[in-house]
Amino acid sequence: MKKQLIALSISMSTCSLASAEPAPLIPLRDFFRNPGTTFYQVSPSGDYLAFLRPYENRLNVWIQPRKGGEPQRVTGVTDRDITAYFWKTDNYILFIRDSGGDENFHLYVADREGKNIRDLTPFEKVQVRMIDDLPLNPKEVIIGLNRRNKEIFDAYRLNVETGDLQMAAENPGNISDWVTDHDGKIRAASTTDGVNTSLLYRKSESDPWKNVLTTDFKEAFTPEFFTFDNQRLYGTSNLDRDKSAVVELDPATGKETKVVFEHPEVDVTSLSYSRKRKVLTEAAYQTWRTEHHFFDAQSEQLFQDLKQKLPGYEVFIMSGNDDENVFVVRTMSDRSMGAFYLYDATSKELTKLADRAPWLHEDDLCEMKPIDYQARDGLTIHGYLTLPKGREPKNLPVVINPHGGPWARDGWTFNPEVQFLANRGYAVLQMNFRGSVGYGRKFWELGFKEWGGTMQDDITDGVNWLIKQGIADPKRVAIYGGSYGGYAVLEGLVKEPKLYAAGVDYVGVSNLFTFMQTIPPYWKPFLDMTYEMVGHPDKDKTWFQEHSPALNADRIETPLFVAQGAKDPRVNINESNQIVEALRKRGVEVEYMVKDNEGHGFHNEENRFDFYTAMEKFLADHLKPDATKG
Repeated sequence: MKKQLIALSISMSTCSLASAEPAPLIPLRDFFRNPGTTFYQVSPSGDYLAFLRPYENRLNVWIQPRKGGEPQRVTGVTDRDITAYFWKTDNYILFIRDSGGDENFHLYVADREGKNIRDLTPFEKVQVRMIDDLPLNPKEVIIGLNRRNKEIFDAYRLNVETGDLQMAAENPGNISDWVTDHDGKIRAASTTDGVNTSLLYRKSESDPWKNVLTTDFKEAFTPEFFTFDNQRLYGTSNLDRDKSAVVELDPATGKETKVVFEHPEVDVTSLSYSRKRKVLTEAAYQTWRTEHHFFDAQSEQLFQDLKQKLPGYEVFIMSGNDDENVFVVRTMSDRSMGAFYLYDATSKELTKLADRAPWLHEDDLCEMKPIDYQARDGLTIHGYLTLPKGREPKNLPVVINPHGGPWARDGWTFNPEVQFLANRGYAVLQMNFRGSVGYGRKFWELGFKEWGGTMQDDITDGVNWLIKQGIADPKRVAIYGGSYGGYAVLEGLVKEPKLYAAGVDYVGVSNLFTFMQTIPPYWKPFLDMTYEMVGHPDKDKTWFQEHSPALNADRIETPLFVAQGAKDPRVNINESNQIVEALRKRGVEVEYMVKDNEGHGFHNEENRFDFYTAMEKFLADHLKPDATKG
């Protein structure tokens, strides 16, 4: 789906680290229950609003007229939340869902009244990906399916009314992404051979593909969308630069023709545009918060109007009608899960639609403060520190929370886990260790083949920084993370067996050898790239042996809690089974929670409640947060 005017933001500034008044104990379920109402989208005409709201404890799609009328439920899914949907004209809602976390997503259609719901991609063990929702075509969308070959995705034109499916472009075996022009024609594509990436281009869909640019995967031009005359491409590029910039490229020659916007300190991550007015609107980048550079006076004025009406929050335009005069706006901050508003750009009228979590009150929650510290080799590591309210920032119990990915980053936003832990009396430290994205190519590459190495040292150095500051009680430090963060938990307990009082591993990798053997088939085109970034099981065998926690479990002394989804396609359940079995053989305390109807992370509300309830007790037993004097 193409990016439009959807990402304006206004940030509030943070204040002091510690708050004077202690916060009331907030019920656990208030942090992790489904939103009361969320993800509003206005229909193309602007006459209707769709949104997600629980039905039998699962998020489902509801619709109501914009100018009055009762909400009507469109879907009735009861096994798993719907988390992604969009309008197709005013008549249809398309939504995507998988089965029990297996990530084999199917695309469904429902009419506006919730009748005649159909699975448009009823193929077993096949995943759908949206390529272009074709907003100017009332009946068709372009999707990717790995139906023919589980490792690659062909492009198909799908008629949402009839279900007719026609291949639009067959994948020769190396295409990772398809790019359409503004007329919905597939005219560019990105390829990979596992290490090198190429940009393919064709003048029309009847012309043969031409390879116009090939680079090592470490540097690339990533196409976003065509220029409005369909002749050139806008995209992000780190070619011949460290920080990714937004550039214009001539696809006929593969040559960069213009730098649209760049930032000296961080990567520029996205570019947005107005479909109606055919102008660029803004580019987004993230320092310690999300920031924007505007290209268009009308967009900037809209931003200023919202800033005046909604002071003190980040503000995002989530959806707009075809005329671009009716918008759904969402607010958010470090202490607010946010609210939704309807904004009429003609009358300047702003109407509140709903709070996402009206049961949470900002004044009871904790500020997330941007921090930085020096790693042992002098590298600056950026992160965020959240301190519990009403407690002196001295000798606190601490939860270290490395992010997953690992090629991702933490940002300044509302994080229910962080707020829950802070409410329970813990300081929470998040760090963007080397290998995190957003800080340029060099910083990212510093994490290559450093799983358990300098990436882990950056986490350890953050713990020691907190101890040196006097904030952390060195005897009451725990580490918790999911996915790669779960690996960092296990590796932290191996490398620093005396540093942590407890560890919580959530769907984390424990054995680099077996992890590489069980990746989903559609990741296999990127396997050689993964070998360069993580390591090769044969060429780097010694490193894998030394940095696979399950193979070094004899060094773990710290109590551990492990949580795993049985259907996880990314981190196979065997990863958790191995570490649990190895520790239990040695008599090390380890709690193990498996949910049979979950995949990579717990999405069902009742499973989240079980997990965080168990984690709360586990951390309290080993860190004793109530022992801290406020």
